[in-house]
Amino acid sequence: MHIAVCVKQVPDWDIPPSSFKVDEAAKKVVPPPGVAAVPSQFDSIGVEAAMRIKDQAPDTKVTIMTMGPEGARDAIKHSLAMGADEGVLLTDPLFEGLDWYQVSLVLSTAIKKLEDVTLVITGRQAVDWDMGVTGSGIAELLGWPALTIAKDVQVKDGTAVVERVLMDGFETVEAPLPAIATVSNELGEPRYPKLQQIMQAAKKQVTIWSAADLELDASQLGPEARKLELERLYIPVSDTHVELMEGDTPEDKAQALVKRLAEAKLI
Repeated sequence: MHIAVCVKQVPDWDIPPSSFKVDEAAKKVVPPPGVAAVPSQFDSIGVEAAMRIKDQAPDTKVTIMTMGPEGARDAIKHSLAMGADEGVLLTDPLFEGLDWYQVSLVLSTAIKKLEDVTLVITGRQAVDWDMGVTGSGIAELLGWPALTIAKDVQVKDGTAVVERVLMDGFETVEAPLPAIATVSNELGEPRYPKLQQIMQAAKKQVTIWSAADLELDASQLGPEARKLELERLYIPVSDTHVELMEGDTPEDKAQALVKRLAEAKLI
């Protein structure tokens, strides 16, 4: 079996809020200086899901796929250190500024180029944009079933068996392979690579594919082909005022609150 796991490199979500900057003119997030990007949290959990399958079936091949600049190789190397077998880095100037549909197009085309993939695993959403549509977009373009928001992923007799997270519980669903599964944090913490695994990851192969390698061009990846247009990117301004109600007793404070709300014409 061949599993492809899509991993996205994102700004470190643990940085102080004051370090987060946006270039409103360019509609881009400004990477904080001196802070390395990290794999998206849910995507690392996706790698863990693939490794659990590989633990049960050691002959399973796991390919890590990411799209981004050369620096995105670090996200692949981290996943390889977790036990994945190989990586594919999709990098090209045409891959910059894509919307969700174009991202899904690039990833689905690369998955088809691998030829023998039977299961694709992604995070339920990326922790930077939080849109949660890429996995389903890949499934739509490949014509494969999508099993979303999974807390457990297993493969049994050519069938993907997924336990899904619902608002009020869980449900188990099945779909024939090939299929797509998107995983959630309920699956559990991803394993932490050991030093030996990190050293071995440096020797594993990372293939680089461009838009030309995927036979994609500007007519498919340019602004005119986008399904979603980003109108504005900005940091919202929070203008919150707090007023404490004075009073010797809870009743006095309650009366003061009622009076203040009436003055503000809120009641």
